[in-house]
Amino acid sequence: MYRKVYEYLLKWKSSKYRKPLILQGARQVGKTFSILEFAHKNYDNVAYFNFQTNPTLNETFKENILPEYLIPVLSQIAQQTIVKEKTLIVFDEIQLCERALTSLKYFCEMAPEYHIIAAGSLLRIAVNREKFSFPVGKVDRFTMYPMDMEEFMIALGQQELVNKIKYCYRNNSNMPVALHNIAMDIYKQYLVIGGMPEL
Repeated sequence: MYRKVYEYLLKWKSSKYRKPLILQGARQVGKTFSILEFAHKNYDNVAYFNFQTNPTLNETFKENILPEYLIPVLSQIAQQTIVKEKTLIVFDEIQLCERALTSLKYFCEMAPEYHIIAAGSLLRIAVNREKFSFPVGKVDRFTMYPMDMEEFMIALGQQELVNKIKYCYRNNSNMPVALHNIAMDIYKQYLVIGGMPEL
């Protein structure tokens, strides 16, 4: 399923200024799906950690949040070797572990060769608790939203219609009536569904 965030992730991966990335957004907008699809296409392997389904991960971060300690332990948990630049480390539902969020600062400063994406919802609320600070300036951030109209049409197999709409817009010309009616029907469907990825 095409999401525009994919282009952002490609630029992030190749940037020489890359920092750990926090992909935030509401629940069910496709964050985890987009990250894993990107990971499988662009890395040799993925080390995926979900703080909601594996609450024992919190204990690991309570012990130590420095990369030199975390990488061997996380490799054991994931049952695979985490290789610099070849493995994408994914921290899902990171808002449930404040020390994991804080650890991103140390990955940026001490181990920038590791590629890390953290996903979470309600992060602005979650990070205002307890005593751990948000890693300001040490992470890249991107907010993901529900599908926009173009993404929705592409998901429905309407790429040609998307191209026609763009062509007419660029050339300030009218859409053929039949195509306009089809586009309006899809738009009404989009309004009802709300742009959520799972139809």
